[in-house]
Amino acid sequence: MVDRRHFVVACGTIVLVGFATFATRALAHHGWAWAEGENFELTGVIKSAKLGNPHGLLTLTAQNADWIVEVGQPWRNARAGLRDAMLVKGVELTAHGHRAKDRSVRRMKAERIAIKGKTYNLYPDRD
Repeated sequence: MVDRRHFVVACGTIVLVGFATFATRALAHHGWAWAEGENFELTGVIKSAKLGNPHGLLTLTAQNADWIVEVGQPWRNARAGLRDAMLVKGVELTAHGHRAKDRSVRRMKAERIAIKGKTYNLYPDRD
Protein backbone atom coordinates (compact mmCIF):
# COMPACT_ATOMS: atom_id res chain seq x y z
CA MET A 1 0.00 0.00 0.00
CA VAL A 2 1.24 3.47 -0.87
CA ASP A 3 1.14 6.07 1.87
CA ARG A 4 0.28 9.70 1.26
CA ARG A 5 3.90 10.95 1.43
CA HIS A 6 5.09 8.50 -1.25
CA PHE A 7 2.08 9.36 -3.41
CA VAL A 8 2.84 13.12 -3.22
CA VAL A 9 6.53 12.53 -4.04
CA ALA A 10 5.61 10.32 -7.00
CA CYS A 11 3.15 12.89 -8.37
CA GLY A 12 5.67 15.70 -7.96
CA THR A 13 8.30 13.68 -9.81
CA ILE A 14 5.92 13.02 -12.69
CA VAL A 15 5.08 16.73 -12.95
CA LEU A 16 8.77 17.75 -12.87
CA VAL A 17 9.76 15.21 -15.52
CA GLY A 18 6.89 16.34 -17.74
CA PHE A 19 7.85 20.00 -17.35
CA ALA A 20 11.53 19.30 -18.03
CA THR A 21 10.64 17.40 -21.20
CA PHE A 22 8.38 20.24 -22.41
CA ALA A 23 10.92 22.95 -21.57
CA THR A 24 13.77 21.09 -23.27
CA ARG A 25 11.77 20.61 -26.47
CA ALA A 26 10.57 24.22 -26.49
CA LEU A 27 14.08 25.60 -25.98
CA ALA A 28 15.54 23.28 -28.60
CA HIS A 29 13.09 24.54 -31.22
CA HIS A 30 12.76 28.20 -30.24
CA GLY A 31 16.40 28.79 -29.42
CA TRP A 32 19.30 28.76 -31.86
CA ALA A 33 20.72 25.29 -31.10
CA TRP A 34 19.11 23.75 -34.21
CA ALA A 35 20.74 26.31 -36.51
CA GLU A 36 24.28 26.52 -37.87
CA GLY A 37 26.65 29.08 -36.43
CA GLU A 38 27.70 30.51 -39.78
CA ASN A 39 25.72 33.23 -41.54
CA PHE A 40 23.32 32.31 -44.33
CA GLU A 41 21.48 34.48 -46.85
CA LEU A 42 18.40 33.55 -48.83
CA THR A 43 16.51 35.63 -51.42
CA GLY A 44 13.09 34.61 -52.63
CA VAL A 45 9.39 35.42 -52.90
CA ILE A 46 6.87 34.89 -50.09
CA LYS A 47 4.49 32.07 -50.93
CA SER A 48 2.61 32.24 -47.62
CA ALA A 49 2.95 33.72 -44.14
CA LYS A 50 1.80 32.60 -40.70
CA LEU A 51 2.54 35.45 -38.33
CA GLY A 52 2.07 35.58 -34.58
CA ASN A 53 3.40 33.83 -31.50
CA PRO A 54 5.69 32.20 -30.72
CA HIS A 55 7.26 33.53 -33.95
CA GLY A 56 6.28 34.13 -37.55
CA LEU A 57 6.85 31.56 -40.28
CA LEU A 58 7.24 32.51 -43.92
CA THR A 59 7.21 30.00 -46.76
CA LEU A 60 9.66 31.49 -49.22
CA THR A 61 10.19 30.18 -52.74
CA ALA A 62 13.94 30.40 -53.34
CA GLN A 63 16.56 28.33 -55.12
CA ASN A 64 13.78 26.43 -56.95
CA ALA A 65 12.35 25.13 -53.66
CA ASP A 66 10.18 26.19 -50.74
CA TRP A 67 11.99 27.26 -47.57
CA ILE A 68 10.63 28.01 -44.12
CA VAL A 69 11.99 31.29 -42.76
CA GLU A 70 11.40 32.02 -39.08
CA VAL A 71 10.98 35.70 -38.36
CA GLY A 72 10.55 37.27 -34.93
CA GLN A 73 7.72 37.38 -32.46
CA PRO A 74 5.18 40.13 -33.16
CA TRP A 75 6.86 42.53 -30.68
CA ARG A 76 10.29 41.88 -32.18
CA ASN A 77 9.10 42.48 -35.74
CA ALA A 78 7.34 45.69 -34.66
CA ARG A 79 10.43 46.93 -32.83
CA ALA A 80 12.44 46.42 -36.04
CA GLY A 81 9.79 48.32 -38.07
CA LEU A 82 8.63 45.19 -39.90
CA ARG A 83 4.84 45.16 -40.20
CA ASP A 84 2.62 42.17 -41.01
CA ALA A 85 1.36 43.96 -44.14
CA MET A 86 4.93 43.81 -45.51
CA LEU A 87 5.10 40.01 -45.20
CA VAL A 88 2.48 38.94 -47.71
CA LYS A 89 2.35 36.64 -50.71
CA GLY A 90 4.37 37.92 -53.67
CA VAL A 91 6.83 40.11 -51.75
CA GLU A 92 10.49 39.51 -52.60
CA LEU A 93 12.88 39.66 -49.66
CA THR A 94 16.31 38.63 -48.54
CA ALA A 95 16.64 36.89 -45.19
CA HIS A 96 19.98 37.00 -43.36
CA GLY A 97 20.46 34.57 -40.51
CA HIS A 98 21.27 30.91 -39.91
CA ARG A 99 20.06 27.79 -41.67
CA ALA A 100 19.24 24.44 -40.07
CA LYS A 101 22.20 22.22 -39.20
CA ASP A 102 20.32 19.39 -40.89
CA ARG A 103 20.88 20.36 -44.53
CA SER A 104 18.00 18.13 -45.66
CA VAL A 105 15.67 20.62 -43.96
CA ARG A 106 15.13 23.86 -45.86
CA ARG A 107 14.62 26.07 -42.84
CA MET A 108 16.36 29.14 -41.49
CA LYS A 109 16.00 31.63 -38.67
CA ALA A 110 16.26 35.23 -39.83
CA GLU A 111 18.21 37.83 -37.87
CA ARG A 112 17.55 40.49 -40.49
CA ILE A 113 15.05 40.89 -43.35
CA ALA A 114 15.69 43.17 -46.34
CA ILE A 115 12.77 44.34 -48.50
CA LYS A 116 13.22 46.84 -51.36
CA GLY A 117 16.66 47.86 -50.11
CA LYS A 118 15.58 48.50 -46.50
CA THR A 119 16.88 46.23 -43.74
CA TYR A 120 14.81 45.31 -40.69
CA ASN A 121 17.06 44.14 -37.87
CA LEU A 122 15.09 41.61 -35.81
CA TYR A 123 18.01 40.65 -33.56
CA PRO A 124 20.24 43.74 -33.20
CA ASP A 125 22.31 41.98 -30.50
CA ARG A 126 23.41 39.22 -32.94
CA ASP A 127 25.93 39.51 -35.76
